[in-house]
Amino acid sequence: MDARRTTVRDMRRANRSVLLTRIWLDGPLSRHELGQSTALSLASVSNLVGEMIAEGLVEEAGSVESDGGRPRVLLRVAPAYGYLVGADVGETRVQVELFDLAMTALAKAEYPIAAAEPDPRQVTDHLLHGLAAVIDQAGVDPAAVLGFGVAVSGTVERTADAVVHAQTLGWDGVPLGAMLRAGTDIPVHIDNGAKTLGQAEMWFGAGRGVRHAVVALVGSGVGACVVADGVGYRGAHSSAGEWGHTTIVYGGRRCRCGNLGCLEAYVGAEGVLDRFRQANRGRPAAGGDEETAFGELLRAGSRTAAKVLDETVGYLGAGVANLVNLFNPERVVLGGWAGLALGERYLPQIREVTARHALRQPYAQTSIELCRLGPDAVAMGAATLPMARLLRDGGVPREPVARLSPAPVPPARRPRARTR
Repeated sequence: MDARRTTVRDMRRANRSVLLTRIWLDGPLSRHELGQSTALSLASVSNLVGEMIAEGLVEEAGSVESDGGRPRVLLRVAPAYGYLVGADVGETRVQVELFDLAMTALAKAEYPIAAAEPDPRQVTDHLLHGLAAVIDQAGVDPAAVLGFGVAVSGTVERTADAVVHAQTLGWDGVPLGAMLRAGTDIPVHIDNGAKTLGQAEMWFGAGRGVRHAVVALVGSGVGACVVADGVGYRGAHSSAGEWGHTTIVYGGRRCRCGNLGCLEAYVGAEGVLDRFRQANRGRPAAGGDEETAFGELLRAGSRTAAKVLDETVGYLGAGVANLVNLFNPERVVLGGWAGLALGERYLPQIREVTARHALRQPYAQTSIELCRLGPDAVAMGAATLPMARLLRDGGVPREPVARLSPAPVPPARRPRARTR
């Protein structure tokens, strides 16, 4: 009897999950449309939707005319049912944003990172202060925050401690999840930044409507999210997608990871700016920070800048061709702040180079597009991590949240010296 009750309960939760996911990703939708798209009976749809309306999770959002009958009521996930916080731990700053369930950004906080290999404890402090700051800015009840999603560089072990291995940052086995959970009772979710960018673009941006895609992130570092048949491919231990550390030039430039000839050393913003400095007789691009300097390089107009950028486009196109040949995606989506800056100016050339280096048939089956969600897409994707949990659980009631202020955190390993 207990097993049967468990089975019925699990099936009910699974059906709620299916409906809630459809409403959130594709709504507003009518009960009739939900029945058609989920294969659930209209009675089951009405019953489960009624539950979620009573809980305040789903609400009515107008109506549409039906063929010969009464208008059909549209349903959507209630934006104010809860809130999501997402953070992007980049190479130059920590960015924290708060969203409602319609993914409307309500508050934002940023903290600069000066060190090439930041102390994990300092990053943790920035994240916890940012979490408290955006909740205060938005004036929301902390108990209504469904979770705190954090996007980081490197590989994230999918364990309770969410241990991070970020070779380019000098992080070797940093228990970032445990460090954050020591400072807040809000549920914490951590993943690789390219994977959160990929989830955001597949759900809301340039990846919608395809089942096979690669979403590429080009910032200071370089990574990719590979989506196969609608599911993100993670590999045996979640390190799949380290596109930036595939070799593009045998015995080439030293990468931040310590290896030679990585794609990141040629198309990542740090590598591009360093190549320009060397070509420009030791004089760097103008600008007080990496993003400003990269923008100045794009606007420079000098022969040296043009040569470096033309080479960068060539390396990037060859790297995209490798993705096309390896994964046969329907779409390659180019994002990240540096990727967008390059793509907005050089996308036709990137496509041309990709075509020259890719096999003809898979290239003909692929489109190459820019991310549609802008430079904040990584933080938005991080915010979808707790939402994905809510959808998977069919809208399980939230636990109350009590603590927000940073508390003592467990010790982390100091950043390891980078191999040169």
